[in-house]
Amino acid sequence: MKRIEKLYSLLEDEALDILFITLPKLVYYFTGFYSDPHERFMALICVKGEEPILMVPVLDYEKAVRSTSISRVISHQDAENPYEVLKRHLHKGVTRMGIQAEHLNVRRYLTLKEATGAKEVVQLDDRIADFRVIKSHQEIEAIRRAIHCIEEAVRDTVKLVKPGVTEVELVAELEYRMKRLGAEGPSFDTMVLTGEKTGLPHGMPGTDAVREGEFLLIDAGVFIDGYASDLTRTFAVGDVSQRHKEIYDTVLQANLRMIEAVRPGATFGSLDIAARSVIENKGYGEYFITRAGHGFGLEIHEYPSIHGANQDLLREGMVFTAEPGIYIPGLGGVRIEDNVQVTKDGVEVLTSYPKELTVIGV
Repeated sequence: MKRIEKLYSLLEDEALDILFITLPKLVYYFTGFYSDPHERFMALICVKGEEPILMVPVLDYEKAVRSTSISRVISHQDAENPYEVLKRHLHKGVTRMGIQAEHLNVRRYLTLKEATGAKEVVQLDDRIADFRVIKSHQEIEAIRRAIHCIEEAVRDTVKLVKPGVTEVELVAELEYRMKRLGAEGPSFDTMVLTGEKTGLPHGMPGTDAVREGEFLLIDAGVFIDGYASDLTRTFAVGDVSQRHKEIYDTVLQANLRMIEAVRPGATFGSLDIAARSVIENKGYGEYFITRAGHGFGLEIHEYPSIHGANQDLLREGMVFTAEPGIYIPGLGGVRIEDNVQVTKDGVEVLTSYPKELTVIGV
């Protein structure tokens, strides 16, 4: 079934008169057209019994017409009220409206409700997420290209590491290499952390300099053909302490155990538990403060969230990260993150960057 047809099936299943797809990445998923409209209104609109409408800012109109097979492309100018333009193209009364609640802000939600006259509103986030969770062959191939790009960029950047170089300098080098290798851009804010800051799961790169005897953590990804990659590796800068090595080995074993647990029919919670039990058994359980992974694809964070309470089942074609970690205040931390695909019989690890503790910068 074509993707757009799934939306019309959703209209029928939920007894909707109209539904709006407003997240730009999802507009791309269903139409082939991508743009970041910033504050301007953009939506794919499916109306019961009618052809779909793609509504875009006028500055994107020509690009939209060339990029999509949607025949009804309409636009609005900056001086126009887009909701008044929308009203002119709605020919039927609306009772039930479907929306992406996670994307719409309150003001836009209220304005859409007023513009359509909808009496009831249905949140479609979970149903639409289920459409996207099984990746097609073409999607997997795009993800493979994105993974290859970031792995090459990291491999080249690591050669530049030496005591004294700063985190932000390495971020700049890494993002330069991403673009040279064909990336559309980073899939999230590139993270390069050194020393104690590696103990911050979401640390902010700054002017801290790389020092010998500490960890260096690189967490980075790219978009290729609209699809993301997400890779983390932790390196030793010169010789590190025995405790550093023990922490690293513990996280590596947790990463491997989690990946071994991946198979169709297993629960996502069991993956988190597999990784967490390794870390807890080594006495570091209190320092594993994050979930064990997350889905990704057109967005860097998609369904599922891999934590111990998630009892949803793995299915063939799902793609997600395996990223257990230990984060110790005052010392530092380790995260080892792979990208994996659920296969018919088990798992394929899509990332190939080496995972053994690698000494760099000397």
